[in-house]
Amino acid sequence: MKAPKKNAEHKAATPQDLADADAIIFGIPTRFGMAATQMKALIDHTGGLWMKGALVGKPASMFVSTATQGGGQETTNLTFVTQLVHHGMIYVPIGYACKKLFDMSEVHGGSPYGAGCFAGADGSREPSKLELEIAEFQGSYVTKVAAKLCK
Repeated sequence: MKAPKKNAEHKAATPQDLADADAIIFGIPTRFGMAATQMKALIDHTGGLWMKGALVGKPASMFVSTATQGGGQETTNLTFVTQLVHHGMIYVPIGYACKKLFDMSEVHGGSPYGAGCFAGADGSREPSKLELEIAEFQGSYVTKVAAKLCK
């Protein structure tokens, strides 16, 4: 893989980080059409939060990365929604509120479920400008939803 080395300043999220957040946008690498094991492991460690109801009512969204167009962007989102539901989180998809999803001038990731990018089979492809714009829209949109819920 040609993915860059992990930045030492970027720590891995913990279940407590999830509990402390006002809203969560999960970044999910896709493996064979579903969340990679590392992401599932994080969720598997949230049993204590589930027992306390610590994530109930918390807005949550997700963005994904796949190797190819048929790599499972939508199935990854759909199968991850079950994790949110079990915690009682409020799923915040972007829908088609992001008009950039209609842009057919280039091949790009993303769907009404959330932003996405194609990494290429070897991981060397960087997100396109359009993919980044969709992701920025998602971040802004989820923030606005969270702010409304905090009022």
